[in-house]
Amino acid sequence: MPEQTERDPVEAGAEPALRVLVVDDHDVVHWGLRLMLGDQPWVERCLAAHDGREALVLARRHRPHVALVDLFVGEESGAQISEALRTEVPSTRVLLISGAGRISPNAARAAGASGFVSKDLPAEAIADAVRRVGRGGTVFPPQEELPVPQLTSREREVLELMARGATNREIAGTLYLSPHTVKEHTSSLYRKLEVRNRAEAVLRAQRLGLLV
Repeated sequence: MPEQTERDPVEAGAEPALRVLVVDDHDVVHWGLRLMLGDQPWVERCLAAHDGREALVLARRHRPHVALVDLFVGEESGAQISEALRTEVPSTRVLLISGAGRISPNAARAAGASGFVSKDLPAEAIADAVRRVGRGGTVFPPQEELPVPQLTSREREVLELMARGATNREIAGTLYLSPHTVKEHTSSLYRKLEVRNRAEAVLRAQRLGLLV
């Protein structure tokens, strides 16, 4: 039966139960989310992956309707995992989730995600968001008006490579800079973004829409 995109996906009671894939590197989070989602009458099966590679294997095998992906899975970017899932299994919709970081709606959509929720929300709200995305809807919180720091073109290049997981030495080789110069650029980025490390810098940049 074709998906009824014109009506509220959550109200489409005739649609089949959903297969859900949880992607998170924390066992406690896995247990909690699987327990909560597995208890929902509209969930057919709840799968779990600890990294992007495992997520792709499970997605190809089980074709989940929706994947609930943490914004950072270990050293991996949830946005990149989202993009990979959408490329490999286009029928799987992605809902990003995080306990600390944020991502702008534009950046989430650019990665192929259909929504973002905070782990601070009540379990019922998270379950409802998973259901809505799985039924074809989107879930994004109201966008906050945050001051956007002015970055130089070189700082933006360094930030983009940083978001791809490149080391300072690799960034130096790509941009034909010395490692010392790259270190100065990263220090400047940390100061402008008001963060302490790479992970926080990428999260903050995604939240501000500096990365797509």
